[in-house]
Amino acid sequence: MGGETMPRRGKSISLLPSLIAGLALGGLIAAPAQAVEPIKIGFGMGLTGGLAASGKAALLAMKIWEDETNAEGGLLGRPVKLVYYDDQSNPATVPGIFTKLLDIDKVDLVCGDYGTNLLAPAMPVVIGHNMTFFALFGLDVNREFHYPKYFSMVPTGGPDPGVSFSQGFFEIAAAQNPKPKTLAIIAGDAEFPRNASDGARKNAKAAGLQIVYDHDRLFADRAGDRGDQPRCRVQRVIPA
Repeated sequence: MGGETMPRRGKSISLLPSLIAGLALGGLIAAPAQAVEPIKIGFGMGLTGGLAASGKAALLAMKIWEDETNAEGGLLGRPVKLVYYDDQSNPATVPGIFTKLLDIDKVDLVCGDYGTNLLAPAMPVVIGHNMTFFALFGLDVNREFHYPKYFSMVPTGGPDPGVSFSQGFFEIAAAQNPKPKTLAIIAGDAEFPRNASDGARKNAKAAGLQIVYDHDRLFADRAGDRGDQPRCRVQRVIPA
């Protein structure tokens, strides 16, 4: 029996190249998988200018998430890739950045910048492309658009985010003895402080407080939520 086994084994080995070739031609052996396209997530971020400190911290957190997610296999079996540009903390740069992200870079998802002033200018572009929009720390950005695909990551919210932003301060004031009767409002003339001060006025009315001084401060166009380049002031003094 030993004399019969060796020839058969040798014959089988000699047939392997032909067998493998036949299986490959027949498609039974899969070709190496093509590289999987990443899920591209696009956004602008204030890496220079007035919001650079917060923008750099936000970008660092997002890049940590990118690395950790890819180390665990990505999303839906695909790696993730962040595609971003420095908007210089300047709202005027935002529409062009998001247009490039969506029309040229062809990102799959869009996220918002850090702060209200840099989210609002992106809304018309995102809405025009019918994309879901995830925003970071935007206060009541959607109140004029009512866009159902907008989501904001912010500690305050509810049906009126502008009101909830300052509501806690008014609750503390109402607990004082004696209770305050008057209120002064000083706010920057930009998207975020406008939304916050509008909410404060509603809270003041609900609390029965009299607004005796209402002051807006205009900032240079390059300023963000923390703009520090005043160019003029507009004030409204309400008679007692």
